[in-house]
Amino acid sequence: MRKLLFILLLFSKAVIAQEAKIWTAKQSNNWYAKQGWLAGANFLPSTAINQLEMWQADNFDTATINRELGWAQSIGFNTLRVFLHNLVWENDAKGFKQRINTFLAIASRHHIKPLFVFFDDCWNEEPKYGKQPEPKPGVHNSGWMRSPGKSVHHDSTKWKVLEAYVKDILTTYKNDSRILLWDLYNEPGNSDYGVSSLPLVKKIFQWAWSVRPSQPLTMGVWFQKYPQLNAYQLNNSDVISFHNYDDTVSMIKAIDTLQKRGRPVICTEYMARKNNSLFLTHLAILKRKNVAAINWGFVSGKSNTIFPWNSKEGSSEPAIWFHDIFRKDGRPFDPNETKLIRELTGNR
Repeated sequence: MRKLLFILLLFSKAVIAQEAKIWTAKQSNNWYAKQGWLAGANFLPSTAINQLEMWQADNFDTATINRELGWAQSIGFNTLRVFLHNLVWENDAKGFKQRINTFLAIASRHHIKPLFVFFDDCWNEEPKYGKQPEPKPGVHNSGWMRSPGKSVHHDSTKWKVLEAYVKDILTTYKNDSRILLWDLYNEPGNSDYGVSSLPLVKKIFQWAWSVRPSQPLTMGVWFQKYPQLNAYQLNNSDVISFHNYDDTVSMIKAIDTLQKRGRPVICTEYMARKNNSLFLTHLAILKRKNVAAINWGFVSGKSNTIFPWNSKEGSSEPAIWFHDIFRKDGRPFDPNETKLIRELTGNR
């Protein structure tokens, strides 16, 4: 009998430990209520072509970061979504963490709490540390790099270094109040990976739970083709996040569906002008429904995201930008947009 009770006690403790990995809906909603309405952008300095160039020591451009975060503050943005890259950590872990700390100090001066992204299945398949390629004129995100590269993504025997990377960054910053949250993996399954990304998705949640930072964890749903991926992402995120680049009907449907889960909802990517995903139509909806609004792109630069997906090399500047808000000199693409953003963020 004692042995049976002991086994039951161990089992109940294991269940409690499993549940403790994920925040309860009450914890998530209490956290969200303290943030106020969140608005911001996916941020890459205009002088960087990708995550590697942003964070490597030779290219870490604090002057540009400070200037452009000042523009974010000027329109009332209080968060930015920022991508990290495993190769920077693998080659210079100490320096990488020092630069993250510098970035957080700059962001804090501008009253901005960033969220950091660890992995990404999008764009160029084999990143290399060191000098990055020059932009292809007119080509959307010509130099953006996956993290990890395809060869590592497809070989789980190489994931020990990814585990060390994730755990080191989370352990270093797990109680840093300057960080809003951790976005563990951008668009898993993209680049035709499909459900082959699910094992790495599961692993990064496990690695993050082993540290259990004080900030919430999320992984945004973005495509309905892979229900297995979507279910795992939604069921294991502390707060719900998603991407939507379509019109208001699609956006409202996505929000209403996700809010039924009873957790805070954050839109970590939207705003593609030629897809009828616009500040002028979407931002007020996001605020009314208390959904954090983080658009893709901030300052037109080496990423070339003013051009649409699948743009052709040599294309001239489009009359209607696809993404981004500001030119490199600080002038907005559309002053009506920045005026509306200021009004909705209360930063008139």
